[in-house]
Amino acid sequence: MMPALRILKAVAVAAGLLAGAGLAAPDARAAGEAIHLPDTRFSFEGIFGHFDRASAQRGFQVYKEVCSNCHSMRLLSYRNLRDLGLSDAEVRAIAASYQVQDGPNDEGQMFERPARPSDRFRSPFANEKAARAANNGALPPDLSVIVKAREGGADYIHALLMGYEDPPAGMTLMPGMNYNKYFAGHQIAMAAPLSSEGQVEYADGTKATVDQMVTDVATFLAWAAEPELEQRKALGVKMVIFFTVLGGLAYAVKRKIWADVH
Repeated sequence: MMPALRILKAVAVAAGLLAGAGLAAPDARAAGEAIHLPDTRFSFEGIFGHFDRASAQRGFQVYKEVCSNCHSMRLLSYRNLRDLGLSDAEVRAIAASYQVQDGPNDEGQMFERPARPSDRFRSPFANEKAARAANNGALPPDLSVIVKAREGGADYIHALLMGYEDPPAGMTLMPGMNYNKYFAGHQIAMAAPLSSEGQVEYADGTKATVDQMVTDVATFLAWAAEPELEQRKALGVKMVIFFTVLGGLAYAVKRKIWADVH
């Protein structure tokens, strides 16, 4: 990943880009209770973990067809999808399916054109006010680094999307709110985005159960937030091996040098 893009992502997290309603929940402790997230056991967890490219590609399809109607991913460019295993032709076709604003032209006017692989993901709304107006005052957070920004990471995303239920007896929801057992306070402005089997028809023929769609989109969002994860883990393993061998050699040399002293 380009260093500038990594810097932009860090700035986005530090500035609280993802603070607000929906996925960007306040800390659960602020609601006076601890919320325990189930362990989803993603393929990218652990020292030898790696991204399931097929799952991440399906997750992008879920984002594209469902999540992108409200949530932006402004730190990603269409060309980044090549790292998911998509071909140049597929990336160009995906980008060209969107219209983006460009200009000014020779007459000084802004104009619309098909997006190119170098363009950032198109945002669903022109600005923050338009986003709030379309969502009852709530601002859908940008999802570029949501997995890094939320405690629990991908487990939090998975739990939240699977956590929609009818409210317990005696609980009254505020107008426009939905009950979610994994959301701090249990009242969330975002309605369940993935609620029925077959909501997305996967291009690879995988059965689109709710859990499958949620797992796939969480995998895609984890990749989007940290696409260099596999390289970082591989470097870490190499460094551990290197220092282990170096330590063994140093100890052997020490034993050899001091052998005659004893």
